[in-house]
Amino acid sequence: MRIDRRTFMMGLSAAAVMQAVPANAFVAGATKSAADAAAEKLFAASAEALLRAYPENASDMGIDTGARRGLKALLTDRTPAGVAKLAADAGARLAAFRKVDEAQLSPNLRRDLEVSIRTHELAVEGFAFGYGDTANLNRSYGYRNSPYTMSHNTGAFVEIPDFLANKHPFENVEDGDMYLSRMEAYATALDGETERLKAEYDKGVILPDFLLDKAIAQVTAGRSKPVADWEIVSAIRAAAPTVPAAYAERARAIAAGSISAALDRQLAELKRHRAIAKPDAGAWKLPDGDAYYGWALRTATTTNLTPNEVHERGKEELKLLQDRMDGLLRKQGLTEGTVGARMTALGKDPQYLYPNTDAGRQQILDYVNDRINDIRARMPQAFATLVPGNLVVKRVPPAIENGAPDGYASAGSVDGTRPGAYYINLRDTSIWPRHSLPTLSYHEGIPGHVWQGEYVFDVPLLRSLYAFNAYTEGWALYAEQLADELGVYEGDPVGQLGYLQSISFRACRLVVDTGLHAKRWTREQAVEWFARTNGSPEEQVRGEVDRYCAWPGQACGYKLGHSEINRIRREMQAAAGAGFDLKRFNDAVVTGGEVPLDLLETFVAEALGRKMPA
Repeated sequence: MRIDRRTFMMGLSAAAVMQAVPANAFVAGATKSAADAAAEKLFAASAEALLRAYPENASDMGIDTGARRGLKALLTDRTPAGVAKLAADAGARLAAFRKVDEAQLSPNLRRDLEVSIRTHELAVEGFAFGYGDTANLNRSYGYRNSPYTMSHNTGAFVEIPDFLANKHPFENVEDGDMYLSRMEAYATALDGETERLKAEYDKGVILPDFLLDKAIAQVTAGRSKPVADWEIVSAIRAAAPTVPAAYAERARAIAAGSISAALDRQLAELKRHRAIAKPDAGAWKLPDGDAYYGWALRTATTTNLTPNEVHERGKEELKLLQDRMDGLLRKQGLTEGTVGARMTALGKDPQYLYPNTDAGRQQILDYVNDRINDIRARMPQAFATLVPGNLVVKRVPPAIENGAPDGYASAGSVDGTRPGAYYINLRDTSIWPRHSLPTLSYHEGIPGHVWQGEYVFDVPLLRSLYAFNAYTEGWALYAEQLADELGVYEGDPVGQLGYLQSISFRACRLVVDTGLHAKRWTREQAVEWFARTNGSPEEQVRGEVDRYCAWPGQACGYKLGHSEINRIRREMQAAAGAGFDLKRFNDAVVTGGEVPLDLLETFVAEALGRKMPA
């Protein structure tokens, strides 16, 4: 059986979404309940439209069942025509949202409308640049955008094999058929990206040479492995006996045929780009590059801060943090040199390092799991409303570890059958001295991304399909802070230094990201400043800087989000005095779902029953 977009169409088209609400639903005289019902209908139709646009998200959330089951055979359309349709449909939904009179809505629906309008406005503006990957409306990647269709950390080759191997369930033979359909769609996605790469070549949108080298090396290495050993082939082989063994041979044939040919075509196009590539690292080099970076920064931070304001904020935040670190370092007898130099020395101390072997990597995984178990038991001290924290710790797949972030999280399914995952990159254990591991675990796992993500399961479906970088990453840094406040570093001052270095790392990002994209820093200038200033291993920093080059603005969401959550907390604590309840505040931040940063204070105040000043 084969299912494709031409034979499978469910629900409403974009035009129908616009017509989902009666024209008179929001006119004067309509009852509030009628207005709410009309808005709910619009939001439900819009949610289904987004799931059709990005069908991987239905599988990711475990909701590709019932009427949505056909989505299990599809992937996002990455062809030029597909991206054009994504843009057009986003514009149609935005037009429909703007027709709604928010004054007639109940508070919760008014909030949903505000968030939906903001999300779609940013997406429509991004699509208008006509190049790269505008990911605002794709739940799985909404935390980042890229001016490049494909890079070492973006694109079908990086994203789809891991998705197929880990997110496509095999419960019956039909699931096997749908998996094979998705394998064929993977080849189509690769070719679609190759066509977009050709268009970007003509526009002068070319990856920096050092990122092209990484991307070409990754695709070449993956392509050269025996097809039978590819993860997307072994995954269906492992599904036996639910899926007959013959399906593995069919998967191998698709991989050896259409997918391999598509990878070869993409490699050839990447090499054509490499022949004219330059080392220029920043978005400033792109067509309308300053405007692109301004949009990317607004999207990533959901603020209107300028690049220069963000740059200076980073320096200010860094000074405050390093003043605190200085005191702790002196207590450890480390008094000579800058804070960065002393942290570099601490990070190279053999007593804090793991062997760069498989045994050393397992020691890291064991230690991280121990820290997760410890912090899980402390959660009742910080939250009145608890979630399961369904979590497994995984190593980043070696096939993509050279281009992947050092750590990241993946949400579990809504029904809990598939746990959330906290991935740690173990390409080189020297980037993980022991004092750096606890705070990473609180950031990615509990009470960070995986923990916060489980609250999203209880918000309306449309809202659960939005992702806001500054909110989620700001929360994850705040989660690191909560762990410190819950006493995880009592008797462990070096561990607390690791936590403070982690926060400082994010302050450095504000300086480096704006330096690269607005102030025309070179890659080497950014690496040298970052490693020297924060005392982070150069190997780690180089990978970080390469990530910022491919995802402009994304790195700025962390510290700005963290600082905003703390600003709101301080002001509410000052207003409430002895009546301030930290558990209720934390609940208010996470239970309302992900929101743009500049709406967060209003939404938290509403959740706590406070009125904002006019």
